[in-house]
Amino acid sequence: MKRSARPQPAIGVAIRQLREKRGFTQEVLASKAGTTLSTLSAIERGLTNPTWATVGDIASALGVSIAELAKLSEKHE
Repeated sequence: MKRSARPQPAIGVAIRQLREKRGFTQEVLASKAGTTLSTLSAIERGLTNPTWATVGDIASALGVSIAELAKLSEKHE
């Protein structure tokens, strides 16, 4: 996985917040979202920007829409 030249950490903060609220470990969320633990970890730490497909998969695994996830991430910008 390539690190982003201009990462946007707010989305990762929002994902972590929702993951913890749901009581999921990173391993559980990564599995539910169909991504790897290393990818999810890098997103949550703000080291890389996820693709829209990955954002959609993570949002779905968390039981929220992409719009809801984006709105939550705005609070962390």
